Amino acid sequence: MIDQTRLLKALMSVIDEGIHVIDSDGVTVLYNEQAGRNDGLSPEEVIGRHLLDLFPSLTPETSTLLKVLATGQPVPPREQTFANYKGQRVTTINSTLPIFHEGRLVGAIEVSKDVTRVRELSERVAGLQAELLGRRRRRGAPLGGARYTIDDLVGEHPAMATVKERALRAARTDSPVLVYGETGTGKELLVHAIHAASPRRSRPLVAQNCAALPEGLLESLLFGTARGSFTGAEDRPGLFELADGGTLYLDEINSMQPDLQAKLLRVLQDGRIRRLGDAAERQVDVRVIASINEEPWAAVAAGRLRRDLYYRINVVTLELPPLRERRSDIPLLTEHFLAQHSARLGAQRRPLSPEVERLFQIHTWPGNVRELEHALEAALQLAGGPEITLIDLPAHLQRAAAEHGLTGQAPSHPPDRPGVIPLRPDRVDPAQLRRSLAHLERAAVQQALEEADWNLSRAARILGLPRQTLQYRIKVLGLQRPDR
Repeated sequence: MIDQTRLLKALMSVIDEGIHVIDSDGVTVLYNEQAGRNDGLSPEEVIGRHLLDLFPSLTPETSTLLKVLATGQPVPPREQTFANYKGQRVTTINSTLPIFHEGRLVGAIEVSKDVTRVRELSERVAGLQAELLGRRRRRGAPLGGARYTIDDLVGEHPAMATVKERALRAARTDSPVLVYGETGTGKELLVHAIHAASPRRSRPLVAQNCAALPEGLLESLLFGTARGSFTGAEDRPGLFELADGGTLYLDEINSMQPDLQAKLLRVLQDGRIRRLGDAAERQVDVRVIASINEEPWAAVAAGRLRRDLYYRINVVTLELPPLRERRSDIPLLTEHFLAQHSARLGAQRRPLSPEVERLFQIHTWPGNVRELEHALEAALQLAGGPEITLIDLPAHLQRAAAEHGLTGQAPSHPPDRPGVIPLRPDRVDPAQLRRSLAHLERAAVQQALEEADWNLSRAARILGLPRQTLQYRIKVLGLQRPDR
């Protein structure tokens, strides 16, 4: 029988997250080697000692572990910078949870990730941005950053016509704008178009995805830093200062932590920012455009978007419709992407077969315009005949075609694709297409599993599928590991 204590110690030694557990008195009872590497300490130095003895720069109010002990409530992931008793400053992202036994709070556990190196790299990138912008200003070079205009928003559907008209009206003002749309609907393109049509068009357009960085890193990137605010920090302007006179685009604003949303709200209200670690305030003239990939009021109700910030940025709201709600634009988008990518790839421009045209009209397009564009880009490179046919499309669209009973034509000179059963050049019945597609899928999945030695995570990456989807398809296809 497996010794659970030995098993726990073995697991603690191989994971790349730091684990720190304290009892109800604040004394460390469990501390793995990765936590030691994060903190610059060893488990032997930590276990059996009180938390504040080890990290004298912390207090019961600033320590997430002690806060959880006091409240019994978990603390969501957040950045924490502290000094250990050796005087070394450490920055980590921590998730802290209470430990209960038979209904009684007996301790707290913290899982940490060292982000010191990430912060340093982030600071370097931001510093290079500031330096580049400063050089361009000194040379008198144009600072406008918009790559698209309103003409790049392809579509004649009434919903799109309304969006374009409202966007052009909003461009004439300095009011904040909230852009709402599902992933792949073209939110960033719309933001560029607003900036390009605004009086700020010759000034910077600075974009930042709020989900790409932890809270502390995002805060320093937005507001800048003062020398000495943390280890290695230099006087550096943030994105608000870099966008002064122009537009700051905050993508996925609902991913921003509530505390940082409150700081953003203050900037929107008075137009003043304070660098991290600095006492001085700076006035900035920045138009903020934010985007969100879920219904805004649902994000407010779920606590992902502060109510007060929502009302402040919701001066103008532009909602981009999903592709399934503007199917009449699919032919226009198709022609646009075929022309664009055939010229870029140096590929022959081919029309769609009738079956592909039918599929494009009945498919639900969960990835929206981006999914359509990538499907056409791939098909242009794979097509071997005079038309783009079903077998030239990505696998998920071929499966959708089979589910709808669509038939297809093989190209007259099909490329060498392992596992494909060529379809006859004449029209085939739905049953034959389904058998061909099933054979293709089975061969592709089997090959990926063999290459990955039946490691499902690796095989899923090879196929570009979620692991759960691969598990389901293995079951449907009746595949079994050879040694079983």
